[in-house]
Amino acid sequence: MKILVTVKRVLDSNVKVHVNADGSGVDLANVKMSMNPLDEIAVEEAVRLKEAGIATEVVAVSCGVAKCQETLRTALAIGADRAILVETDVELQPLAVAKLVKALVEKEQPQLVFCGKQAIDDDASQTGQMLAALMGWGQATFASKVAVADNTATVTREIDGGLETLELKLPVVVTTDLRLNEPRYASLPNIMKAKKKTLDILTPESLGVDVTPRLDTLAITEPLKRVAGIRVADVRQLIDKLKNEAKVI
Repeated sequence: MKILVTVKRVLDSNVKVHVNADGSGVDLANVKMSMNPLDEIAVEEAVRLKEAGIATEVVAVSCGVAKCQETLRTALAIGADRAILVETDVELQPLAVAKLVKALVEKEQPQLVFCGKQAIDDDASQTGQMLAALMGWGQATFASKVAVADNTATVTREIDGGLETLELKLPVVVTTDLRLNEPRYASLPNIMKAKKKTLDILTPESLGVDVTPRLDTLAITEPLKRVAGIRVADVRQLIDKLKNEAKVI
C-alpha cells in the first residue's frame, strides 16, 4: 500500500506573528519557518504504518515556493521515502491545493492520503475534505486513532459528544488531529540520508491545474490589545456599565 502525505511550510509556531505595515499580510521576512505541526503528525502516522509492514511507500507532497523543499527534506528525515514539490509563487488557497493533490493522487495511485486537519497559518481546515470530494473517496477527519487492515481503515475521531469510530474501504482521505501520535525528532543520520532521497519538482501547469486565487484578501489586522478590567460594586452598577458604556444591552 502506498501512502501520500501532504505537508505545508508555515511560520514556526514559536514565532510571534506580526502584520506588515501596509496590512497586506503577515511579515515573513527573516523569520523561522517550519512544517505545519499537524502535518508532522500525518507524516509520523504514515511512517509508523510503513514500519508496521502495512504500507510499502510513503510519499510526501508540498505545494508552494522553492523553499518548501526544506520542509519536504524534514519529512524525508522523519521517514518518508520520496517527495514531490509542486512549485509556484502564486498564493495557494485550499481548493487550488486540493486540485493539485488530486492530480498527484491520480498520478501516484496511493490507497491512503494523510493531511493535517488544518494549517496553523490560515486555519482553513478545508483541503482534506475538498480532496476527498474531488476524488469521490471516503473521508475521516480529526483522526485520533488509525488502524488499517483487510483493505479497511478504522478511524477514531473526536466529536463534540466524545469519540466516533468509522470504518471506511480504501482508498480514503484521513486528516490528523493532535492526539493521534507524538512525532519523532529527526536524527542527524536520517537528516543526512534525507539529502540523498528523491525530491521531484513539478509545476501546476505540468499537472494541468489552474491555481489562480478565487478570493482576494482586502486587509489583515492584528487583534486589539486587551485592556484591564474593572471591579463593580454591585449588579446595578454592572448593568449600568454594560448598557451605557459597553452598549451591549
